[in-house]
Amino acid sequence: MSEERLRRVRDRVRSFPDFPEPGVLFRDISPLLKDPVAFGALIDLLEDHVRASFPQIDFIAGLDSRGFLIGPPLAQRLGIGFVPVRKKGKLPGPTESVTYNLEYGKAELEIQSDAVEPGQKVVIVDDLLATGGTMRAACELLRRLEAEILECLVVIELKALKGSEKLSSIPFHALLQYD
Repeated sequence: MSEERLRRVRDRVRSFPDFPEPGVLFRDISPLLKDPVAFGALIDLLEDHVRASFPQIDFIAGLDSRGFLIGPPLAQRLGIGFVPVRKKGKLPGPTESVTYNLEYGKAELEIQSDAVEPGQKVVIVDDLLATGGTMRAACELLRRLEAEILECLVVIELKALKGSEKLSSIPFHALLQYD
């Protein structure tokens, strides 16, 4: 059953060559989001993985913006809360912020200062891991709040970009991998 669900998810990922620039092969999950059966299979697979891997977890932290599409239904299935990690300037109240490098410049991520308590167990979720900068920045924010990061979890990993190497000792899991 798991292989069938994985195939259903894989079949709903489409590729766009030369987007957003020449030489880039963009992996698009929009068809996956449009298909309720495939999206349900995705959440089933993520839920099965998290339940099998971590007997105790407090929060799913989702990265702006596609982690917001995957994280809340996963958290709901697990019966736990969801914590947003947002682009700078999008969260009210006191926040922690980190600046990180992109391929062509810099960006900033934020989390609310009271999003998690020290020692709480968190899985960070996003749709895709490419160069790893955004995920590494999210890990830095959660470390500042003294959370225990159990894993970084994504739907797609672009292996050739070696983003998981930037996560150092933090466990990482991707449902689908592309070279």
